[in-house]
Amino acid sequence: MKVFKFGGASVKDANSVKNVASILNTYASEPLLVVVSAMGKTTNALEQLAHAHYNNDVPTKQRLYKEVKQFHDEIISGLLKDTNSFVYNDIENLFIELECLIEAECEGSYDFNYDQIVSYGEIFSTRIVSTYLNESGIKNRWIDARNFINTDGNFREGKVDWELTSTIISKKLKPIVSKQLVVTQGFIGQNREHNTVTLGREGSDYSAAIFAYTLGADSVTIWKDVAGVMNGDPKKFPSAVKLDELSYTHAIEMAYYGATVIHPKTIQPLQSKNIPLYVRSFVDPGAKGTVVSNYADERYIPTFISKSKQVLLSISSKDFSFIVEDNLSNIFNLFAEHNVKMNLMQNSAISFSVCVDDKGEELEKLKSDLSYNYNLKCNNEVELLTVMHQTDEAIKQALVNKTVLLEQRTRATVQFVLKDNA
Repeated sequence: MKVFKFGGASVKDANSVKNVASILNTYASEPLLVVVSAMGKTTNALEQLAHAHYNNDVPTKQRLYKEVKQFHDEIISGLLKDTNSFVYNDIENLFIELECLIEAECEGSYDFNYDQIVSYGEIFSTRIVSTYLNESGIKNRWIDARNFINTDGNFREGKVDWELTSTIISKKLKPIVSKQLVVTQGFIGQNREHNTVTLGREGSDYSAAIFAYTLGADSVTIWKDVAGVMNGDPKKFPSAVKLDELSYTHAIEMAYYGATVIHPKTIQPLQSKNIPLYVRSFVDPGAKGTVVSNYADERYIPTFISKSKQVLLSISSKDFSFIVEDNLSNIFNLFAEHNVKMNLMQNSAISFSVCVDDKGEELEKLKSDLSYNYNLKCNNEVELLTVMHQTDEAIKQALVNKTVLLEQRTRATVQFVLKDNA
């Protein structure tokens, strides 16, 4: 039994969906569960829609809804033949559900409303893909991931109830997958109150790992628009090369530091059951790609991980007291309350520096709370660069036309907070 995951870029238009069908057709005789993300940039658009709904910005949410529907209608028109079928009506009804949701009065927290709205991206996508596959002769069954992945009530970052999820999938889903191809969603689950809960941004990889773990799958394959896991983003590092094999440990470290090719939570459930992870190209499906496993024969070459849209905060006490346990405890608690993750931290006697994602309003609220007791300096639009297995030459090339605002080294890794030179 295998688990495949196709991201938004692999289903961004009608031709892309046809390409996915072509790939799946070669595995038609094998037990297979396919996890599909929202199409193209739909999640971004639905995030804006959730924001407009929460703020009761009627003109904006009407415009965004029309754009999302038109985008999907264009894909449907390029794929589905029988637009009078009941399945097509089911897809139309999903859009009506979303329209009714955003027309109703907004109730509950922002995070709750976010999950109820943004989750439609995966539902739309999988219904369209499943219908097209069936029309193309690739028989499959569409299932709702929310009926199988159970979480707590932490909206936008749901924590999986592994015991309940494992029980349900083992009893109810495994017999289905053993008989036919199954298409389902990434990114979403539900809590005990049957509310939709998302698993965190870019969480479809994690969903694939959850299904693989609970099904006891032989492998997981993530289909990307790149040849495999590279030692750097080719757009930023033109000399980047593909890594043929990676250990779970190396992959976890890369994901922790911000490598976007693998979601940070994906590796652990796979490693615990020794399930290999393949990263392959949907552009060139015959190519080998990268395998992540316990038995990797790794090449220890410099690996570059760049995170843009970062903010460097420098925090110091107003009374010049030391930044030690009491102050650090207060600072950490504030970051946790505002759900702002620290990507790098460094402290001296009277200051504490931290590099974080620019989370917009949430970061502004954090900065406001910090400013009550601390002096705050801020550098916006900085880059966090992590170099693993570094060499002097690799670092020299990476720092061309950059100003180093902060540097931190360990035996195997060096991190820089950088600003582009004007």
